[in-house]
Amino acid sequence: MNKLTSKLKGNKLAQIILLVLYVLITSLSLYLAQASVTAFLLMLFSLLLLYYTELPDRLKWLIAGVVLIGVIPFVSSTGPGYQSYMEVATVVGIYVAMALGLNIVVGLAGLLDLGFVAFFAIGAYTYGIFATGQAANFMPFGTFPLSGESFWIFILIGCFVAALFGVLLGIPVLRVKGDYLAIVTLGFGEIIRIVFNNLDKPVNITNGAMGLASVKPPEIFGYQFVYPNQFYYIVLAILFLVILAVRRFEFSKIGRSWKAVRENEIAAQSMGIHLVRTKLLAFAIGASFSGMMGVVFAAKQTFVDPTSFTLLESITILVMVILGGMGSVPGVILGAAVITILNLQVLTEVTNYLNQLSLDGVISFPEALAPAKMQRFIFGAILIIFAIYRPQGLIPSKNPVFDEESLKEGSKKHRKEKITVEPDKGFQA
Repeated sequence: MNKLTSKLKGNKLAQIILLVLYVLITSLSLYLAQASVTAFLLMLFSLLLLYYTELPDRLKWLIAGVVLIGVIPFVSSTGPGYQSYMEVATVVGIYVAMALGLNIVVGLAGLLDLGFVAFFAIGAYTYGIFATGQAANFMPFGTFPLSGESFWIFILIGCFVAALFGVLLGIPVLRVKGDYLAIVTLGFGEIIRIVFNNLDKPVNITNGAMGLASVKPPEIFGYQFVYPNQFYYIVLAILFLVILAVRRFEFSKIGRSWKAVRENEIAAQSMGIHLVRTKLLAFAIGASFSGMMGVVFAAKQTFVDPTSFTLLESITILVMVILGGMGSVPGVILGAAVITILNLQVLTEVTNYLNQLSLDGVISFPEALAPAKMQRFIFGAILIIFAIYRPQGLIPSKNPVFDEESLKEGSKKHRKEKITVEPDKGFQA
């Protein structure tokens, strides 16, 4: 087995062939089974296998794009579980984008944020208020609700509004860190939820606890996006931009500044890093990703209410970051996917299966140990196992490795270029 593994490590052609065979087999099983959760999960597992191959990054992106855009929607479209599969994939994409935003704040900048779901709520209500008749209660001009074509503009508006609130949160907490920062951000998240819950008087802006119903779905050229398979492509496009932006930030000057602040604020400041600007950028950029997905969430659900933005949601997103690996982009993506799929599909299917066995009289469960009641217990036990055996995360963060000799040669070459200048010829009349 070790010999086979060592041979595969250096053979890119063999890796491509095995990956293609795996995708074909799992695609065929999902196509024929029509409603198989196992086949769907095995299909998604191909993306993790792709990450561990030694193929060039551009080829990995190309193969992942083909699998996500073409293969998965096509092979799952023939069965009755098509929309449920696309619903799970869409929700996974939403949580991945939010987890990547929180990863900037927690994983890269080292700022513990327990109120991150507040920015998700701000994005959702930003679109929900204007995409329903609610805005007519306080806007003296305009016709409401706005059409679904405004959704595309509100993605940017939700991004900027959430970033603005991220800065407003960051300004008063700049001097706070550690546990106190966690408490302050937790309070911010709860304040936002309570404000939205009570902002129905004296002027009815959010409709309070009743929420906003009949939110206009996205529309472009008369075509409406209503079903999960349609929202899947919207989320996929936004997620691609989010991943691209996060990767650029991670290895940029600001990304290195975030890591320096995370390791030691005093040392970072002594090296010339502006702490205020660096922390505010982390809050703003992380919040903007969550705000965009809040707009998508409101349009997809066509209903927004404060119960969707509780502290549990913030904790869940934080668990995604920690489980995947703080500071690791692929790790956070995997962590968000694992947590979301466990909650939405795996544990739900297991619970339904055990309930059916109980109804058929095959197994008898005590009332206190009913599968529906034990679902969260099983979920917590799985997280504990992950934390024990993978304390650094599923895919730990890795710093880029540079060749020291090539850096020295480049430095010498640069010094020679600076020394070799045109000699001074003096003043000539």
